[in-house]
Amino acid sequence: MTRAKAAPAATPKVDPKRTRPRIRLALITGLSGSGKSSVAKCFEDLGYYCMDNVPLSLLRPLLRDPAEHLGQEIDRLAVVTDVRAPGFAKELPALLQELDDTKVETTVLFLESSDETLGRRFSETRRRHPLALKGDTSLHEAIVEERRLLADLRGAADMIFDTSEWSIHEIRRQVWERFAEDAPERPHFVVSVNSFGFKHGLPYGTDLLFDVRFLENPHFVPELRALTGRDARVVQYLESGQEFNEVVERLEDLLLFLLPRYRDEKRSYLTVAVGCTGGRHRSVAVCERLAHRLDSAGWAVRVDHRDLDKQST
Repeated sequence: MTRAKAAPAATPKVDPKRTRPRIRLALITGLSGSGKSSVAKCFEDLGYYCMDNVPLSLLRPLLRDPAEHLGQEIDRLAVVTDVRAPGFAKELPALLQELDDTKVETTVLFLESSDETLGRRFSETRRRHPLALKGDTSLHEAIVEERRLLADLRGAADMIFDTSEWSIHEIRRQVWERFAEDAPERPHFVVSVNSFGFKHGLPYGTDLLFDVRFLENPHFVPELRALTGRDARVVQYLESGQEFNEVVERLEDLLLFLLPRYRDEKRSYLTVAVGCTGGRHRSVAVCERLAHRLDSAGWAVRVDHRDLDKQST
């Protein structure tokens, strides 16, 4: 007798909306001139998708269900909103009350500074305060009025940053200390090791600069002149002198001491420049050796030889 096969069990339907993980929302607000844009850039470095000065009419549907509008791949969102948005002081508290905490995990970060600091910053940048655009309100009056309008929002904030005495580096440190653990991974710290020739000018944006023109110059050896510091014959020539290996070792020791300290300052990049006369032999060889050793020590390293292809004369 042939038994009838049982029909396969029906696969239960899964509502995709129920399986969506909560998105992490950092809502950045506060007084104009207190550093909200700088804070947003720090969040961007932490892997947050950042939006600035979004009208509340657009922000409300976005925050009602961020995954529907942004997609599943974005799980961290930082939004800057302030008095530039019409009706901000009254509408934002209502908007926050509407958020579904099964979809959005919200942290309201409120930024403020002293009246003196805000006045100085607006004076230095020569920007108009959002509440003084019509011209019949002084800067001081605008600052006082904004502080009054946002008093209730400040009281409801999860976190308050007073940036009166903070540099951009301190702002970055504070954001990282409080939010880096929530990032999918800590931002990479990248070391750029760049060679250059002094006769072509100093490189722009250098953090640490070293001069290796005291090394024997392969340029004055006819058979090596057309070669570069990447060629084995040039390296052998440089290694024949005691100073090449010694300077590489000393620079390596110094950088291995300094790099963790620069990284702890929450920097994303550090540029190390090594220069010789033309930027084709000595500096190139030193940079290649340094980059290899730093890479072996576990640091993310980029190498660039600015003047390698310049004509040797």
